[in-house]
Amino acid sequence: MGRPSRRLVTKERIMQAALDLVDEEGPDALSTTRVAARLGVKGPSLYNHISGRDEIIDGICELVVAEMDLDMSVRPWTTALDTWARHYRAALAAHPNTATLFRTRPAQSPSALQGYADAFTVLREAGWPEDHLLPIVHSIQSLIIGSLLIVNTPRDLLEPVEELPPGLDPLLNPPPHHRDLTFEIGLAALIRGFQDTLKRLRTHPCS
Repeated sequence: MGRPSRRLVTKERIMQAALDLVDEEGPDALSTTRVAARLGVKGPSLYNHISGRDEIIDGICELVVAEMDLDMSVRPWTTALDTWARHYRAALAAHPNTATLFRTRPAQSPSALQGYADAFTVLREAGWPEDHLLPIVHSIQSLIIGSLLIVNTPRDLLEPVEELPPGLDPLLNPPPHHRDLTFEIGLAALIRGFQDTLKRLRTHPCS
């Protein structure tokens, strides 16, 4: 038999197969063995193209970031952050099972690093000091990822409790839009807080 018309395994195909696996079965299913099986090969053959699971995670994150519209050209800076956060979350919400991976691995991909750089440029233009740039971006990312990781547990799946504090029961049956509302409330609060902090820093730059 001749060689196949295309290579069975490439780095690009490994990453796409890994993303598909996480989308369908969750992050706990991610392993080189499972990814290799999707490509119809044995696990060790992947190591001709990647170093291991961490590189696969970086590749998955790169694929998701590539779907994000991280245009930071809009102004003022508050609008730029709001738009950036919404686009970031929209892409991550399309692959909610990857949220845990974004939480456990620092940004490594060129697209993610460029997103950081563009956000920092906007914040510098607004007058933010250097030591505040990364915490601001991390605050927004934490909100985005956290809002997607919220577990809505139905009341009937919880362990029986003899007596609940008054008013708690409705909280154990959150509406379907609970995650979205969490994000909206949190983002509005963050941006208002950022505005107040920047105003204070301008008034008392040494505080």
